Amino acid sequence: MSKLLVTGAAGFIGSNFVHYTLKNKPEHQITVLDALTYAGNKDSLKSVLDKITFVKGDITDSQLVDKLVSQNDIVVHFAAESHNDNSLIDQWPFINTNIIGTYTILQAIRKHNKRLHHISTDEVYGDLELDDPHKFTESTPYNPSSPYSSAKASSDMLVRAWVRSFGIQATISNCSNNYGPFQHIEKMIPRQITNLLTGERLKLYGAGQNVRDWIHVDDHNSAVHTILEKGKIGETYLIGANGEKSNLEVFNLILKLMGKDASWLDHVKDRQGHDMRYAIDSSKLRTELGWAPEYTNFETGLRDTIEWYKNNQWWWEPLKRQVEEKYRKQGQ
Repeated sequence: MSKLLVTGAAGFIGSNFVHYTLKNKPEHQITVLDALTYAGNKDSLKSVLDKITFVKGDITDSQLVDKLVSQNDIVVHFAAESHNDNSLIDQWPFINTNIIGTYTILQAIRKHNKRLHHISTDEVYGDLELDDPHKFTESTPYNPSSPYSSAKASSDMLVRAWVRSFGIQATISNCSNNYGPFQHIEKMIPRQITNLLTGERLKLYGAGQNVRDWIHVDDHNSAVHTILEKGKIGETYLIGANGEKSNLEVFNLILKLMGKDASWLDHVKDRQGHDMRYAIDSSKLRTELGWAPEYTNFETGLRDTIEWYKNNQWWWEPLKRQVEEKYRKQGQ
């Protein structure tokens, strides 16, 4: 049995990690630390609150983090400000949470000699050209292009420095774009699904040629557990499921699965500094640790995700008006 401290577990990927762990790795005891900012929703853990310990708090609170790290064996660090659009408007939350918060956790990990797995993003590598045959690998140079990805790149570098300088027990994973249940409706896929469910049209940035490499959140979290169990300390692993799709392809598939035609699609002003293409080479994770994704068919995973949002309007409806008002003010 291991005691897991999961930061940011009222957010999208973290909450799904808790659900996945309770279902598939019930030997673990889980403590959740989450500040419940706008992106954290305690209702995402509503059905399992009696099975976990929930602590409301900030990862920059050094006394609280020190206490919780001392009481647990492993820290799985999801907590982050993660929305690119928001990072273009106000940068400080990204600097504070992603950099200072990670530093705070690292200091506690070092002091108490605990195990850390740090969750990061493929956006630290910048982007690829649409016709580039290559994908990101663990040796791809960092080239972040937004305040969000720069802050995440900084946090990755801090983890590596603490491994080398102080010998902490840590691993890192950089993952492609996740989709699935409990994702905040400001994000691309749930925003479009909930638009159609509320009679709104889809909103596509620019021409929609930008490519993202999609992975179901359960596949991401199964990979994290594989790294916890088999990963080599100090190593980085890229998590991906070969799910490259242009944004236009994804929008058209949402329309198809929800019974709408192209007249429900609007093109809006493109995002500033919009990365063109992300693509993950996860062969290291697959060959060295034996991991493989379950959701190899994106359409199947997307259909399941649509059904979840249809069946859980109680979870997202209170947020919808506020999110769309914010986008309307931005002309998006």
